[in-house]
Amino acid sequence: METMNLPSDQNPRPAVDLARQRCRNHGDREAVARCPQCGLFYCRECVTEHEHRMLCNDCLSRTAAVNAPAASPWRNRLGLTLCGGMGFLLLWGIFYLMGQGLLAIPSAVHEGTVWQHPWWQAP
Repeated sequence: METMNLPSDQNPRPAVDLARQRCRNHGDREAVARCPQCGLFYCRECVTEHEHRMLCNDCLSRTAAVNAPAASPWRNRLGLTLCGGMGFLLLWGIFYLMGQGLLAIPSAVHEGTVWQHPWWQAP
């Protein structure tokens, strides 16, 4: 069997005719790529380019999980505290403006005497 020329850090795998291979997920489709990590064949819909390599969805998920930065607990707490504080200030501002609007209404409306003003009566 003939082997592919790969860098020394990867295990050599036997060369396979790509034209005869079928997609692992879709058996009726012709394979267009071979995942360099797992070595399985996939169609165009099942592979994604990541860092100039075509990876299958499973290998891409594993790579993303390994490369994802871990969120620290203090950062999560800080974010929740800031969101809660901003929400409180927003609600306070809304209620403050509503109160200012109620205070701007003339006292005659509150006392029930607004209907007795001369401008309300017909000429």
